[in-house]
Amino acid sequence: MAAMNLELLENLRLELRRGCLVLAVLAQLRSEYHGYALAKTLAESGLEIDENTLYPLLRRLESQKLLASQWRVEDKRNKRFYKLSEEGQSVLEWLLEEWRNINAAIEKLLKAPLAAGRKEA
Repeated sequence: MAAMNLELLENLRLELRRGCLVLAVLAQLRSEYHGYALAKTLAESGLEIDENTLYPLLRRLESQKLLASQWRVEDKRNKRFYKLSEEGQSVLEWLLEEWRNINAAIEKLLKAPLAAGRKEA
């Protein structure tokens, strides 16, 4: 991998992660969380997410009506708690089905023998 362009690899990794993080956040918010606890739970599951990525994502998902939020006091501090909305639940189910289909297709491609002697177009 030393000969590969590290900047290119990082850009591709970030592109792949972006969509996965949306799915992970929606999946985790089937239960209610405030931002810090959500980031901690995702990190413990192996998906680190920076605050500068998480909070704009939460605001965007809420503006898209996929999340509902409310302010509450916890540990003497005002915290915003997020949870999947009814529409968000439907979108999560659809995205999970799409994720499973894409994953199955990629697995199928990886298991298929490479075509030998195929002529270039």
